[in-house]
Amino acid sequence: MKTTGRQTFVVTALLCAMAMGVLTTMALAQATQTGGVTAIDILLNPDTTMMKRSDAVNARLRSVYPKGFALDDTHRPHITLLQRFVRTGDLDQVYAAANKVLAAVKASDLQLKAIKYYYIPTGDLGLSGIVAEPTPKLLTLQQDLIDAVAPFTVPTGTAGAFFTTPKEPNIQPALITYVAAFVPESTGANFNPHVTTGLAPKEYLDKMLAQPFEAFTFAPAGASVYQLGDFGTASKKLKDLDLKR
Repeated sequence: MKTTGRQTFVVTALLCAMAMGVLTTMALAQATQTGGVTAIDILLNPDTTMMKRSDAVNARLRSVYPKGFALDDTHRPHITLLQRFVRTGDLDQVYAAANKVLAAVKASDLQLKAIKYYYIPTGDLGLSGIVAEPTPKLLTLQQDLIDAVAPFTVPTGTAGAFFTTPKEPNIQPALITYVAAFVPESTGANFNPHVTTGLAPKEYLDKMLAQPFEAFTFAPAGASVYQLGDFGTASKKLKDLDLKR
């Protein structure tokens, strides 16, 4: 049977997609065999100004939705710079690579301005946060970290790559997809620096977003690597990084 150019294109595209799927599966299998995969968040720890604001918002959200999470040791307020799946056996090399990048940065150079509230819909609820304006220095830092960590990343992971607790044993499938696609879908021009503040019904969050937001400035107080947990929270501290004041 004679094939058209379009048919050839479709067949080629399908074969490429199948090959990519096979390669991703092989990479994940290889990583698992050599010590597993960990979902990490390289992040900035906010200063007391942001901590007070995020704690206040969290208390407000929990007053209307008590089932929401508190900002505690397994839900640390933070500004994500990079989320990746990495080989667990390479974590020490990830820390070293991140510290090498941070050696050229000062916390005082990363002052940020908080400008608004936002939320990500999740069913009838929303995952709320305080958004900061991205700056050229923050974007440069993010790209440098992407490049530094690239040799230790794998394309994707499973729920086992995340930190769970008996109280929060489940990882949302959408979170796995989000972390796998963090670069490039949430980086560079798409970067939305924010501090997550909690969960609440979307109806309530819509009203909160409609209220005036008093902008304020803050700066990072440090940097760390965390293992990600439910809703993409910073759940388990793996390593404090070196960020000069």
